[in-house]
Amino acid sequence: GKSGKAPRKSRKTTSRKGTGSSNNKRRKKPNTNSYSSYIYKVLKQVHPDTGISKKAMVTMDSFVHDIFDRIATEGGRLARYNNRHTITSREVQTAVRLVLPGELAKHAVSEG
Repeated sequence: GKSGKAPRKSRKTTSRKGTGSSNNKRRKKPNTNSYSSYIYKVLKQVHPDTGISKKAMVTMDSFVHDIFDRIATEGGRLARYNNRHTITSREVQTAVRLVLPGELAKHAVSEG
């Protein structure tokens, strides 16, 4: 398998002509995919007068990433076992039943 990350094409904007934006000094924003804005919105729905610290947000973000990864991995496994190429809502629901413990799985499935 591959080790490490593949080299990015967008890094070589200075040496190559005719690629990238007209302004070469502008850098691409780092790929920070975070659930923090969504976590904050949900927190405000549940507890409108409650805030969250940066450390707590990092913990929550890691938690959401971890659960997403576990469900996606299990969903992919289920799809492979059934000779499918697509993870549908059925695979996700079954993955949730397998990954989340007892009552939590029941509540997650009932929520949809």
